Amino acid sequence: MTQYSRRNVVLSATAAGAAFGLDRSLAFIPSAEAKAPVKTVYEKGFHKFRVGDIEVITVYDGAAEAPIDANFVPGVSAEQLKAALIKGGHKGDVRPNFFTVTFVRLKGKLIMFDSSTGGQLAPTAGLMMAKNMYAAGIDPQKISTIIVTHFHPDHISGMISKETNSQVFPWAEIIVPAAEYKHWTDPSLLGKVPDAQKGLVTKIQATFPKWKNLRQVEAGVEVIPGIRSVATYGHTPGHTSFIVSSGRRQMMVLGDVTNIPAVNLANPDWSIGFDADKPMAAATRRKVFDQAIADKMVMTGYHWGMPGAGTVKKDGNGYAFVPVKV
Repeated sequence: MTQYSRRNVVLSATAAGAAFGLDRSLAFIPSAEAKAPVKTVYEKGFHKFRVGDIEVITVYDGAAEAPIDANFVPGVSAEQLKAALIKGGHKGDVRPNFFTVTFVRLKGKLIMFDSSTGGQLAPTAGLMMAKNMYAAGIDPQKISTIIVTHFHPDHISGMISKETNSQVFPWAEIIVPAAEYKHWTDPSLLGKVPDAQKGLVTKIQATFPKWKNLRQVEAGVEVIPGIRSVATYGHTPGHTSFIVSSGRRQMMVLGDVTNIPAVNLANPDWSIGFDADKPMAAATRRKVFDQAIADKMVMTGYHWGMPGAGTVKKDGNGYAFVPVKV
């Protein structure tokens, strides 16, 4: 069973702020292929592996918990959700939400995909980045590129100072999906979203259009040598995943194509409440995982916990996750 605790996931806001220059002081389905003690991976806080000549580093940034209710997966009862979590190795009394950030060293560059919550969304998430990055040998000052899958706050808040909206990584190029940018920066959007999203829309529109180091990219193009964008729309209107290639070896950085594997990798037709277009999100999941199986592709998932990466295989009407060896 996956184990984590507040002791393991909390780093002080002061330490995190100092490390990033701020203004103020996996859960996975158990398999026969994965027998390493998960607690050790979480305590270590990062995992390294290779895809061809590319070094991949997944960095754990804590977790948050929420009550189990029927609102998380519309149309699925709390009892069904609890049973799925227990089957996937979780406690079942709460819904865990893990945050795992993917880094790659590619052609002499250090690239980060998404940027964590920045400690702005939950007291047990977003405050381990500084500690675990340095433990993994990652110097944030040497991050050359940040590639963003979508604009939900748990993926972009680590780039934006909470107090001043200033950039946390002004030296890095920020690459974002053009379709996602167009959606969130539409001046009319603020009047269309529910009150709970107005703060996010306001923050995006106050920052991203002013960043001169931000570059929009279309889907289906090479965004930098060795990394190609793939439209994986549904979770958000412009949600985009990225394929990192080394020769014939490939890895896809999924973002939020799924939530934790026990929920909607095992049950790909379950679209969570955060999916903007639920039928499209479900269709995207099946398309992506069928492709990944055919291409024998490694993947990383933002909410997969540690080690945060692996392959998938068919399992009845769904898929089973096989983590990379640790």
